[in-house]
Amino acid sequence: MIALIQRVNNASVVVNGNTVASINTGLLVLLGIKNDDTDEDAKYLANKVVNMRIFNDNEGKMNLSLLDIKGECLVVSQFTLHADERKGRRPSFIKAAPPDKAENLYNIFVNEISQYGINAEKGIFGATMEIHLVNNGPVTIIARSKNEYG
Repeated sequence: MIALIQRVNNASVVVNGNTVASINTGLLVLLGIKNDDTDEDAKYLANKVVNMRIFNDNEGKMNLSLLDIKGECLVVSQFTLHADERKGRRPSFIKAAPPDKAENLYNIFVNEISQYGINAEKGIFGATMEIHLVNNGPVTIIARSKNEYG
């Protein structure tokens, strides 16, 4: 499981011209789910996201977490994070989880973030979406579940 995390001043998801989710200060998380990911990967990565110290403290150092600042989180499923572009010109997505499994793990991830008291918004799974954001920093970090390191 991969989370591309962006620190944002605000972010929103638009589908068919309608805003379906929006947040203020917090994190936009693009979540890529692999075919061998599990519930434990989703829970591990959600914990990592809410506790990652990437917000500035009073001295301008990245020392505060999403929990510390009482920020919000917008999570968007993005299977293309598991693209394999090593051969040819068209990426392969065979490592991405099938939609039914991916949607289940996506929902577990979002629910887990909510369990920490974070306002967790989400896009519409499988929809074509426009993501609007103001990246703060910019700060963009890629985090992986334990599964991704071994």
